[in-house]
Formats: sequence, C-alpha cells, structure tokens
Amino acid sequence: MNAPLYNAEILRLAASIPYHERLTAPMATAERRSPICGSRVTVDVDMGADGRVAAVGLLVRACALGQASSSLLASSIVGRTPAELAAARDAITAWLARTGDAPDWPGMDVFAPALDYTARHPSIRLAFEAAAEAAEAAANNASGHAEVSVTAPASASAGTDV
Repeated sequence: MNAPLYNAEILRLAASIPYHERLTAPMATAERRSPICGSRVTVDVDMGADGRVAAVGLLVRACALGQASSSLLASSIVGRTPAELAAARDAITAWLARTGDAPDWPGMDVFAPALDYTARHPSIRLAFEAAAEAAEAAANNASGHAEVSVTAPASASAGTDV
C-alpha cells in the first residue's frame, strides 16, 4: 500500500469524535484496552424501547487510529441494534485480517492503508468491540447498569510491523 497510514482524513476524524462525553447513568458500559499500545476506549450506551441504541457516550484515550475509528462508530451508532453492532465488529475484524470483505460501516475505507500494519488493528477495533459489548449487556440487563472491561488478547494484536 502506498497511501500514508496517518492521512488527513484519519486526523480529521480523530479530532472530531461525536458524543465525546460519558453518559451520566448509562444502561451499560464496556471498555476495551489494547495491551500493545495502551489505547483505551470506553463506550456507554442507553437502549430504547425498540431495542436500538438511543444514546451513546465515549471516553477515548487512544492513538489517532483509535480516535478515528471511535469517530466513525459514534457517527452511525444511534439507531443500531446489538446484533448490527456485533456484525459490524465481526466484519471489521475479518476485513483487517484479510479474511472478509470491506465492512458495511460508513467511512471504514479510510483504514485501508492500515491493512498491512497488523500491530495497528487492535486500535481500530477497540471502539466497535466495546460498543458491541455494551449494547449486548444493555439489552440483556435492561433493568440496571452492566459494566464490561476487557483487555484485547495480545495474540489478537501481535504483529511484526510498527
């Protein structure tokens, strides 16, 4: 790939994350952390009566790729079901591993230059992993608050590139 990894669109997305404040009393919270670089993304969600994400809050402490991915997630998460978020997470994971087609999430093509940089993949996945977990936890625990905190396994992010 000849395209620069940190291009202008990645940097623009990283600087403009929607919902960049935590929810006061979310139905569920999930946090994902990359053991490789320490990037951390926390996602709060509230679900509507229709079973779709009604509100989202984010705390993003990540590199530009993690911030840009969080921005893309936040731009299109409201109105999604837990199943749709899980499908997006799985599609992004497969695409980055080159075992699946490009994901059907708006704007993800901006990460095409990162396909060859496997050590960067966990940062790109963090927001989608946390969102899928939070939405599922909220749907399964509609009567209270659920909290999930996970560190991505090192084997999922191992790579020889930097």
